[in-house]
Amino acid sequence: MAFVELNRLWVKYGDTIAVRSLSFAIPQGSVFGFIGPNGAGKTSTIKVLATLLAPAAGTARINGINVRTNPSGVRRIIGYMPDFFGVYDDLTVAEYLHFFAAAYRMDRRKRRSVVGDVLSLTDLTEKRDTPVDALSRGMKQRLGLARVLLHDPELLLLDEPASGLDPRARIEIRELLKELKNMGKTILVSSHILHELSQICTRIGIIEQGRLVAEGSLDDIYAQLAISRIIHVRIANTSEELLEKICKIDGVVSVEREIDRISVEDLLDRMCGLGARVQMFQPEAMDMETVFMKLTEGKTA
Repeated sequence: MAFVELNRLWVKYGDTIAVRSLSFAIPQGSVFGFIGPNGAGKTSTIKVLATLLAPAAGTARINGINVRTNPSGVRRIIGYMPDFFGVYDDLTVAEYLHFFAAAYRMDRRKRRSVVGDVLSLTDLTEKRDTPVDALSRGMKQRLGLARVLLHDPELLLLDEPASGLDPRARIEIRELLKELKNMGKTILVSSHILHELSQICTRIGIIEQGRLVAEGSLDDIYAQLAISRIIHVRIANTSEELLEKICKIDGVVSVEREIDRISVEDLLDRMCGLGARVQMFQPEAMDMETVFMKLTEGKTA
């Protein structure tokens, strides 16, 4: 079931068209990576879903709720984290979260436990009494995630959550998103760090000049582009005769023998049928940069 549905969405700023007849759906519980160059229309689309921007035409629905006609209903079930958000520097981490819990009209008796839970989830418990101004950028990003999780939203809209972070902080954000995925959250995340998106996303959408140029799972998009996929295999009974037979399997482009394994493009069942005793069969991580470069031209809306 689609939790997020966009149908022929248009967004304009005066005479400038930011989003052009954009349509896609995000299944419940999935992580959708929204990819595109600066100015492609990613932020505009996310702002429409966050009820902060009215579309010029088309519809957007979240859990069946029309974003344009029932924004208050949408806001109860979403958590929106922009690419840049202000924080109240003169508050401590706990005070900051208590303030927003009150803004969400959360019962006073419930706030303490909820704030404690999101601090634990985002690994900020030890920083609860630290002034927000003293936090690193990475910790402020985690605090931003803690804030949007206070009311336990079903959908997270995350616009460049790892922007400007050092490698360690990016890894921490990535691991946190994996945990939220495991909790069953539906997540739309935009990012320029393509390699890290490929590790957490179940589906991706690539947008350029306000148009969707590709959408689906990585396997779907690789199949569309006919990009070869490398599989690392360790075989207990490797021999030149067996490798020659594997080379003749339909779909196999090449077989490269390494010290303790071979690289082959397909297929496990066929190899076993040839008598290979397979000890390891591991697809190589998808190269999202290759997909991105093949599908886009670097143009903006």
